[in-house]
Amino acid sequence: MPTGRFEGFLAALWAASFCIVGPEYISMVAGEAKRPRTYIKNAYKTVYWRYGIFFILGALCTGIVVPYNDKQLDEVNNGSGAGAGTAAASPYVIAMKNLGISALPDLTNALLVTSIFSAGNTYTYAASRSLYSLAVQGQAPKFLRKCTKKGVPIWCFAITMCFPFLSFLAVSSASNEVLTWLVGLLTASGLIDFIIMLITYIAFYRATVAQGIDRKTLPYCGWFQPYQTYFALAFEIVVVFVTGYRVFLPGNFTYDTFFTTYTMVGVAPCLYVFWKFFKKTKIIPSKQVDLVWDAPLIDAYEASFISPPTGFWTEMIQLIGLRRGIKDDVRNV
Repeated sequence: MPTGRFEGFLAALWAASFCIVGPEYISMVAGEAKRPRTYIKNAYKTVYWRYGIFFILGALCTGIVVPYNDKQLDEVNNGSGAGAGTAAASPYVIAMKNLGISALPDLTNALLVTSIFSAGNTYTYAASRSLYSLAVQGQAPKFLRKCTKKGVPIWCFAITMCFPFLSFLAVSSASNEVLTWLVGLLTASGLIDFIIMLITYIAFYRATVAQGIDRKTLPYCGWFQPYQTYFALAFEIVVVFVTGYRVFLPGNFTYDTFFTTYTMVGVAPCLYVFWKFFKKTKIIPSKQVDLVWDAPLIDAYEASFISPPTGFWTEMIQLIGLRRGIKDDVRNV
């Protein structure tokens, strides 16, 4: 298979991996959702279609319009083409140019800006809440537990907002190499994060079976389990190992590329073993896993609402100032 075609296949594989395990950020907002068992469930039901359309279908359409041997794509990939390192290097922009419609590249750039802004909000939220959770569990300094009156972990947010300044490393070629290393390390970390979530779900599934709990009695029940999770786990393991395939091509091996791509593959299990040894924690058997936890508190909280939940389109209309009188947070307290 020619290199360019393999890159297209890898892009499709990457897109499919996000579609399989993409809802990780939905789970993070469950703790701050007004009605987690209603809104989070509805969000999960739509995530497959949204990720399938935007990632898999988007990669498919771009791969059809932009051939693997596209001249501009090859030049950008090698860092020698006009627009390398800018939005003009996006395969989506190149695809719009190949269609010969002048307005589409500008429209694509505008959509990319909104997507970047949305992704920035998501990652800021996820990073600050992850750091806060580590502090609550005793795996990070205690001062990170401090929150504002509205529940925002202020120190976690402040630390998170220091990292966007790393983007200024891209202004020069020397510092841009450091940014490339960081991106490589974080990309591998994200894939390993997906793998850990899948392993966690397998442990949860085994616990429900061992304790005789019917998953259909829960607010949300996924299809084809646990086989879908096993498939996704194998899929992600393949992705995490082939994502740096370029380093193994003849004449392409460099130590910095190899270590930035695969360092976290070795560091992650070492950290797990170190924490187990340092804290002397044990793996809980399936029959002893606490599957109840704060469920009664959540039941009582959601039972206190006397107003019906609002739908997606109602919320969209409220964003532009219409139908603001419809409330979904009226409680009987």
